[in-house]
Order: sequence, then C-alpha cells, then structure tokens
Amino acid sequence: MTTPAPEGYDPHAFAPFAVTVDLAVFTVREARLHVLLVERGQEPFRGRWALPGGFLLPRESAGDAARRELAEETGLGPDTVGALHLEQLRTYTDPDRDPRMRVVSVAYAALLPDLPEPRGGGDAASARWWDADAAGPLAFDHDTILADARDRIGAKLEYSCLATAFCPAEFTLGELQQVYETVWGVELDRPNFRRKVLSAPGFVQPVGGPPRRTGGRGKPAALYRAGDATALHPPLLRPPRTEASPSSSGTEGHDR
Repeated sequence: MTTPAPEGYDPHAFAPFAVTVDLAVFTVREARLHVLLVERGQEPFRGRWALPGGFLLPRESAGDAARRELAEETGLGPDTVGALHLEQLRTYTDPDRDPRMRVVSVAYAALLPDLPEPRGGGDAASARWWDADAAGPLAFDHDTILADARDRIGAKLEYSCLATAFCPAEFTLGELQQVYETVWGVELDRPNFRRKVLSAPGFVQPVGGPPRRTGGRGKPAALYRAGDATALHPPLLRPPRTEASPSSSGTEGHDR
C-alpha cells in the first residue's frame, strides 16, 4: 500500500534524476577471473563494452532490477540468474557519470561458478566473458565500478565464506584454493591453506563416501561442500602480492 504524499508537498520542487543498476558479475574460467560484459547497442557509448545494467522501473526494487536487467541483456536463464550471489557494492553519484542526464547507479557484485556463455539481448548488441585483467576501457564509469568490485571481493575472501560461491556444489580443497589464488593473484602454500580451511568452523563440510575426483596425476581427492558459516574465524589473510604471478608449476597432483 502506497502512503499518500503530505499535503502541500511539491515533487517538482526538486531536480529530476534517474536510478540505474550496474552489475559486476564474476566467474573463474581456466584459472582466470572473468567478468561479464555487454556491448552497448545504442548511444551513448554505442559499440563500447560495459557492465550489464539498466534503469529501474517505477515500482521495482534495485535488487529486482539487477536480476531483470542481467537476464534481459545476457540471455542467462532464470535459474542461473536466481542462483547468483548478489551483493550491493555501493552507490555511484557523480553528476557527470552519464551524458544523458543526472543518473545515480546502484552497483552490485555477483558470483557463480563457471557460468554459461551469455548472448546479447535488450539494448545489448552482444555479451561475453572477458578476462578481468584485460577488460576496459569501459563505458560510463564502469572501470571504476569494476575495480571497486574486485577490491571488495578480494577483501571479503579474507573474513567471509564467499569463496565457496565460485565453486560447484561439491568441490575439492584444491579447487577452493584456486579461487583464492585467482582472485588474489598470489600463489598459496597448499598444506597451510588446507590447515586453515579445515580449522575454520563451518567453512566447509566433507561429502560422505570415498574420494571421487582426481587432479592431475595425483591420488583421488576428498570432496567438500559449503558449510553453514558465513564468517571465517580466524580470518584467512591475504599474503602480500609479489611481481611473479601464480603459475601452474607444482600443481600436478593437487586435489583439483
């Protein structure tokens, strides 16, 4: 039920502006962090790549608009969009961020393991996954939004169980470690990582039955699923990043 405006209130006394949503949707593919981008099919910035998003409808929440726009512009099915872990990132209010008019954007970060190939729809000419390190320059202020989203996700991996959102329903500790290495851009010590994960209450739960998956030439690896915890105690702190990026050397035999 809508509450009527107070008597004497004049909405025209304030300058009009629009509200949009923008989404930084991440997945891990071939041990690389990828972000979902759409090619704009209309002005402004026609032909430029951008984060998916669009304008809120009059009776729509920002969260509902984010899922609707994502489905419309990428062709991802309702089950895929509905399963996304959506987290509100921040609100972007620079008066000049959109050349059309004053537009305030509510940005979201979303995660899912190995999402399917998207296809353009709505006002998007096409859609595809981009290596997050190779994306840009993007339309509007989306380079800033993308950088902020990556920083937020990297920080949240330290003190929350967010990393399991990048994993399938059942995963090995090697696959979980790969998420951390991919997002943080560092190489982690396998025994130390395993010890920290298994000592964090409620982070992961073992899947019953014998090991059913192998990695490289190593022995079968135990499977886990996400636990019921949302925060890590103690936190899993990110080590300092060195100039050398994580390599595939030494990964044979890991439980990936």
